[in-house]
Amino acid sequence: MSQISLPFEWHGGAEDGDFLVSDANAQAVAHLERWRDWPLSVSVLIGPPRSGRSTLARQFVAMSGGEIIDDAQDGDGQGPDEHRLFHAWNAAQTERRPLLMVGRTSPAGWPVALPDLRSRLAAVPHVVIEEPDEALARALIARAFDRAGASYAADVPDWLLRRVERSYGAIDAITQLLDRAALSSGRKISVAMAKEALQSAGFLPIVPLDPPPQQRE
Repeated sequence: MSQISLPFEWHGGAEDGDFLVSDANAQAVAHLERWRDWPLSVSVLIGPPRSGRSTLARQFVAMSGGEIIDDAQDGDGQGPDEHRLFHAWNAAQTERRPLLMVGRTSPAGWPVALPDLRSRLAAVPHVVIEEPDEALARALIARAFDRAGASYAADVPDWLLRRVERSYGAIDAITQLLDRAALSSGRKISVAMAKEALQSAGFLPIVPLDPPPQQRE
């Protein structure tokens, strides 16, 4: 399968913004785009928090006219709403209207008691949004600053990329922290300012800092 590389953007509604596509999520995007070819009328989309899985699901509805069940594995706060999932599954097959269930983990790990629903979930195709690769992580850092209107030095995204956990949650937390620090101090986000703010908040050192120039090869 060919991979869609940045800066391709799958455009949804204005309230959703753009969904950035890289190797980390291109397979999921391609699967949703081919909804007419699904062997069943149901698929499951899984991904970590802040990965854009709900945004992607809403864009899928706009494209296909289908239905989504977000947070399907934890619909009532205590586990899946099994009767809702079961009836939605059957309706999707009867009406041939695509149904996308969205969750954090594979359906195999969902605490489902209904045998008929368990067997259906075992058969359903599911696709995964992986944690961001380097290209996507860099783009997410820059986009977070741009959306917040934060002024930042051009070398900050690459500097952060080498030092923070490469996860959607960490990127979201750190960019919000730096934006707040910039607003409260009136300073531009530079490497020095970012280092100071992240160390004060306990985010650094996560990985070793740059070695002294004489130690670099």
